[in-house]
Amino acid sequence: MGRMVSDQLFERANRRMPGGVNSPVRAFGAVGGNPFFVERAEGPWLYDVDGNRYLDYVCSWGPGILGHAHPRVIRAVQKACGRGLTYGAPTLGEVELAERIAACVPDVEMVRLVSSGTEAVMSAVRVARGYTGREKIIKFAGNYHGHSDGLLVKAGSGLMTQSVPDSAGVPAGYAASTLTAVYNDQESVRRLMEENPGQVAAIVVEPVAANMGVVPPGAGFLEFLREITKAQGALLIFDEVITGFRLALGGATQYTGVHADLHTFGKIVGGGMPLAAYGGSRDIMSCVAPLGAVYQAGTLSGNPVAVTAGLETLQILMEDPGIYDRIDARAGKLEEAFRGRGLTVNRAGSLLSAFFTPGWERREAAVVENYEDACGCDREAFADYFNRMLSRGIYVAPSQFEAMFVSDAHTEELVEETCQVIGDL
Repeated sequence: MGRMVSDQLFERANRRMPGGVNSPVRAFGAVGGNPFFVERAEGPWLYDVDGNRYLDYVCSWGPGILGHAHPRVIRAVQKACGRGLTYGAPTLGEVELAERIAACVPDVEMVRLVSSGTEAVMSAVRVARGYTGREKIIKFAGNYHGHSDGLLVKAGSGLMTQSVPDSAGVPAGYAASTLTAVYNDQESVRRLMEENPGQVAAIVVEPVAANMGVVPPGAGFLEFLREITKAQGALLIFDEVITGFRLALGGATQYTGVHADLHTFGKIVGGGMPLAAYGGSRDIMSCVAPLGAVYQAGTLSGNPVAVTAGLETLQILMEDPGIYDRIDARAGKLEEAFRGRGLTVNRAGSLLSAFFTPGWERREAAVVENYEDACGCDREAFADYFNRMLSRGIYVAPSQFEAMFVSDAHTEELVEETCQVIGDL
């Protein structure tokens, strides 16, 4: 599978872009070799500039729940482009998207649209601080909440891939207000709350962690977070940039039955366009300017083209809720195939990760329940697996610490073919 043109483009990119990419994990640093450059995408397929075709289980890191270039979404976006790309003024689409999000997610009464998941979580944390009058937040090692300064403390995703525990350029004062607990460890949370009485504004959590590989919450873990935040006067923030509209139409709350005070959304909510959102009860969201004193603004917030893509995507999901049953079942087949190879597999709906835990080659699969477990995986074995899959035309995330995504465009036949490839590895 030749990639000469991609190699040439990567050489050019390295001259003008740090690492030749605009997001670190794309550089293939964890798996070796150079990345391929995409020319186009359709359905479950990516086509690179060298004419190669890949069955895509990355789905642009989550937005592609319908597959690439869904005809209805493309037609809607094309019409929106013809009306102008940006106005910097209110539109009907913004109102409709906010109404649609609120109709799907039980806890959300008011919504603010922004342009990225990082911006959504950063803003939700600011709202929590403004609402409670407190400064400290609790996050979990291995949970990635975007690249805002106060949240780059033992984050997951690309930081784990590069073995970078924190980021340079973050003032010590920012990090000091962020307390780090252990995911799925109730005692670590309880201890931080006791050591910082009346000081914690919020606990922010990925309700299903998906940036240290997929790590579902243990029994009672989210319920415990809900109880302790209520008892201590803190807010609970669900970072649903990945899980929102992915686990279910109502996101993590519908999937787990646990309610949060604030939710953040990205990826699917924008239908693949740069759009994100945060929202919660009317009482809490009334803190946001111009109603309240928590300031947040953005020139391109609620961009009409991005809003159109999000509206059409959510409309399709609402019209055909059976999509969730289909993609969950197909992800289950992949899970079985990986387990048949002796790997540890974590899955939540259509999100899954295969972990090369210590002893995997002897079929002695170990559990992965937190950041430390994930860090103990065999990254060389993962890199070998990644490159074998890619050589067979199957694209999975180029990092042990990212999720595998199944879309509605992944037919049963394609999933069966993938399972056969997994069995041959």
